[in-house]
Amino acid sequence: MSTASDMTVNERLAARGLFEDWEHAVRDGDRATMVLLLRRIGIPNAPRVADIVLADPAFYGIGAA
Repeated sequence: MSTASDMTVNERLAARGLFEDWEHAVRDGDRATMVLLLRRIGIPNAPRVADIVLADPAFYGIGAA
């Protein structure tokens, strides 16, 4: 069984049933929700991670709505 530290952010989100919420937040540019979701899955420096993803969502597999 994988531990959270062995998982990508997307895998952690999916494991917690939060990936769809994450996709919607990224597509909507909802940084506050993104940070909340990242914190819920234990990502350090969640605001910075959200900013990086928002700078290029397509790179992280999130397309336009």
